[in-house]
Amino acid sequence: MSFVVAIDGPAGSGKGTITKLVGEKLGLMNIDSGATFRCVALNMLQENIKLEEEAKINEMLDKINIEMKENGKIFLNGNDVTQRIRENDVNNFVSQVSTIKIVRSKLLNVQRNIAKGKNVIMEGRDIGTSVFPNANVKIFLDASAEERAKRRQKQNEEKGIKTSYEEVLENIIDRDKRDSTREISPLKQAKDAIYVDTTNMTIEEVVEKIIQIIENKKECD
Repeated sequence: MSFVVAIDGPAGSGKGTITKLVGEKLGLMNIDSGATFRCVALNMLQENIKLEEEAKINEMLDKINIEMKENGKIFLNGNDVTQRIRENDVNNFVSQVSTIKIVRSKLLNVQRNIAKGKNVIMEGRDIGTSVFPNANVKIFLDASAEERAKRRQKQNEEKGIKTSYEEVLENIIDRDKRDSTREISPLKQAKDAIYVDTTNMTIEEVVEKIIQIIENKKECD
């Protein structure tokens, strides 16, 4: 019997950081669904596959190998791409890739298989609405676009990725629009998800709040 925590929210809302820390504290396997889409986007860039080339995309998906290690490392076809999938070219491409129906269908099965029979915490944009609509706990993390841009800019600096704040903010605003208006699995809060605005909260405060929500749910069950 598995226990699933679904964390959804827009880019830069802190999903990745919070999910990792909460997972470590509660002993839940952390699955980054967005990284699977980033791997597909990177693979398409590497093979120069265009968005409209459905046959080539389908062929690539039949061969692609995405692995998530317990230490947080992400491998694409045997290569460590943990940092590479966070770079600008992938950032600017992944939202478009995520609208491709065959990509979402393929990765949906990948994500569910990774979580099967395990106690997991998974973050993304449609975990509570599409991937795990029956998740035990659903949380929607949010923050202002300006705050999210500051956070993403800081992350980029720490990883040695050079981007301006203005560029990051523009990318986040554009991505919010694409993600929330796309036809397939748009970014939206599940009806039974708990909304958490992290704009004026520290990482520690958010982690404690999420843990409290999960523990309360376990007590009720």
